[in-house]
Amino acid sequence: MSKKPQRERAGARVVLVMLLVLALMLGVGYLAAYAAAQDKTPRGTEVADVPVGGQTLADAAATLRSGLAPRAEAPITIRIDSAVGGEELTATPADLGLGVDYVASVREAGAGRSWDPVWLWNYYTGGTELDPVVTVSDMTMTDYLTSLAERVGRPARDGRVRFQGTRVRVDQPKPGRSIDPVQAREAITAAYLADDPTAVLDLVAAQPVIDDADVRAAVNDVANPAVSGPVTLVFGDSRVRLQPRDFAAALSFRAEGGALRLHVDRRNLLRLVEQMVAADGGTPVDATVALVDGKPEVVPAKPGITFEPAEVTAAFTAALTRPEGEREATVSAQVEEAAFSTADAKALEIKEQVSTFTTYFPYADYRNTNIGRAMELINGTVLKPGETFSLNDTVGERTPENGFVKGFIIEDGIFKEDYGGGVSQSATTTFNAAFFAGLEDVEHKPHSFYIDRYPVGREATVAWPTVDLKFTNNTPYGVLIQAGITPSSPSAQGVATVTMWSTKYWEITTSESARYNLTEPKTRVLRTEDCYPNTGYGGFDIDVTRHFHLPSDPSQDHDEVMHTTYTPSDTVICRPPRD
Repeated sequence: MSKKPQRERAGARVVLVMLLVLALMLGVGYLAAYAAAQDKTPRGTEVADVPVGGQTLADAAATLRSGLAPRAEAPITIRIDSAVGGEELTATPADLGLGVDYVASVREAGAGRSWDPVWLWNYYTGGTELDPVVTVSDMTMTDYLTSLAERVGRPARDGRVRFQGTRVRVDQPKPGRSIDPVQAREAITAAYLADDPTAVLDLVAAQPVIDDADVRAAVNDVANPAVSGPVTLVFGDSRVRLQPRDFAAALSFRAEGGALRLHVDRRNLLRLVEQMVAADGGTPVDATVALVDGKPEVVPAKPGITFEPAEVTAAFTAALTRPEGEREATVSAQVEEAAFSTADAKALEIKEQVSTFTTYFPYADYRNTNIGRAMELINGTVLKPGETFSLNDTVGERTPENGFVKGFIIEDGIFKEDYGGGVSQSATTTFNAAFFAGLEDVEHKPHSFYIDRYPVGREATVAWPTVDLKFTNNTPYGVLIQAGITPSSPSAQGVATVTMWSTKYWEITTSESARYNLTEPKTRVLRTEDCYPNTGYGGFDIDVTRHFHLPSDPSQDHDEVMHTTYTPSDTVICRPPRD
């Protein structure tokens, strides 16, 4: 065998060994380079001019936070369109929802871990200048721009159409000026971290949502036709003609979906319809009895018409925009008879005065107000056979909203101030009228001590809601209660009168016993802010008898005895409150 091939093979083996050694050396170097570069940013890297190269992710983020702090926290100047005054103001990045994501910024610079040789090459030979990753809170930025727009802008004014009586009035739309939120956001974000942190914001025209075209359409297509003439609603055989001067107050326009929509106030419309229907036999009206020219007369019942409110509103609204001659709508209706008929009212046989009683009261404005208001609420009450009258139910709670003022009442044996003081005068007068009409006494409570302007043993006090005056019409006839006052004045006492109208069922007389079980008053010294002095007098017991006679027979039918105990009215001496 030739020695030349042997020498060639030996040389190849040498070359192979050398290549293996070189590869091993390169591999070891690569591993060393990889190990040295892991989790670090490329050398020479800067973020917003802050050097962060060759540092771990955490160290680079901390370095960037520290180096960028003066700019990241610096206020931003916001300059509004100089053409309209050049207003200028400042806001902190926190006000604007701006911030820096330091970790994400460093990651953008290349910090991390990779076997990629290109990544290692960039690590050792790279060195770039990068912008930081800026974060924006959409909610905070939007809130700020909204507030700023309200401050520096002028909102657009939507067009309006309204009714003034039967006239159609127009408020023309008007453009405004406002911040362009997209441009403002971009300008403010760009100014953040800049050498000159100033953002110039433009004011742009703000157009109204309801514009000229919407106003014209509302006026021409709806408003003018709506008040052009009456609308007739047909309920069975009844026709209700509503005039524009009456229904215009129920009409208005609302902005909905970028247009003006006609709105009909249902409550207002139905109130009008019911008034008109009632005048034409509409909603049912019960018969009653009332005084006419000083005498009781039956007020006839009226049959009614029932209908669906929603149907009436829809029919009326549809008819509003129709031309003359077609402004009519049929509404399904049902005739409804009154619950208390004219025959029922006549059967009450209220035709004559069966009792009357008058009391007198000294001058005080609160008495004129409270007694007068109570009498006003009692007046006109009709009691059917078997019905019970309740003063508290009829008069209601004594409050300013119900027409009452503060006055003197009796509480715990002494005078106090409270709303409705004096109403007991109305109760006493009403009680005596019922007493002499022969009505059944259900509940009455005398005053705790005797007041000499009231009939002894025949008086009643009331207090909301615990103390009431009640009596039942236990006769076969109805009873109409007439009540009223002549107000007092500094020179004349007031007069309260209650009269009962019915058909005479009883003749009533009365008698009273002598006073007995006399008691002496005490003296009380009070040191309260609401103390009212009083000169006391004694208490006593008394019995009052009501004698019942048949009108056709003067002989006595039966008696009722009422026993009353009056406590002493204590003498009250007022002293200054102790500290």
